[in-house]
Amino acid sequence: MLDQCKPDGVIVASPNQMHRAAAIACIERGIPCLVEKPLADTVEAAFAIVQASEQSGVPVLVGHQRRHSPDIRAAKRTIDEGALGPLVAVSGMTLFDKPDRYFVDWRKQAGGGVLLINLIHDIDVLRWLVGEIDSVQAFTSSAVRGFEVEDTASLAIRFRNGALGSFVISDAAVSPWAWEYTSGQALYHPTQPGAALFLAGRKGALSVSDLYLWRHADPDGDWQDPLVREHRPVERSLTYVNQLDHFLDVVKGAVAPLISARDGMMTLAATLAIARAGRENRAVAIAEMLADAGVPA
Repeated sequence: MLDQCKPDGVIVASPNQMHRAAAIACIERGIPCLVEKPLADTVEAAFAIVQASEQSGVPVLVGHQRRHSPDIRAAKRTIDEGALGPLVAVSGMTLFDKPDRYFVDWRKQAGGGVLLINLIHDIDVLRWLVGEIDSVQAFTSSAVRGFEVEDTASLAIRFRNGALGSFVISDAAVSPWAWEYTSGQALYHPTQPGAALFLAGRKGALSVSDLYLWRHADPDGDWQDPLVREHRPVERSLTYVNQLDHFLDVVKGAVAPLISARDGMMTLAATLAIARAGRENRAVAIAEMLADAGVPA
């Protein structure tokens, strides 16, 4: 098909274990591709895509759509402007209740749980906003449904820059606290304005998706002094349209991918590290996951 049609670009939205073959087939023909998350089913497979893309110069964009979302973009700008100062701590949650009909066979098996389907998006956002992850610890549970895969997880995160984080996720709990609700950007979910992610630094704190910045009225203030609240501006674009527009620019060679294959591999490695930490009841370093996959340090 690729040889006959000679497309300008390809969207790879096949099952995860088929991403490697499809992406490399595109790369070998010089065709840029948008690969749906996760980049692959293993770090080894992801690294094969990274090598093919970087050695050939053919770009790969990974489909972590939240980086194209107006609220996440505004949060990134606020952090980059220095409004929070050096980041110290971050806490977030993704809690929603999936119906029984959602759980077809593959979603009950390894790779089909809430970590690789949902948490991977949150991990990508945290890497983009806070910085590269050093190590993780986690508890995972399948107590609600009893499937092979987890339905709930809580985790602790150590970032390379010294910031610490916590996150809880479940697809078996009723709440309004998830990006799908608070952003108003998810196509099949109701909008519930509010926040599900909280970032705190030496100069201020920010809640996302509502984009309220908190800081002291007096820059020299401390915990006994009043705080003031400022609403950060958010543009009114659409996440999925932004992602496709960006991919078209990547195809034209006008821009580099916002989420490259290597970037997508790092998000996958961190997410799989969380799964390992839950299974083995220990802290897992991202460097360990990369080393096991043969990725050079």
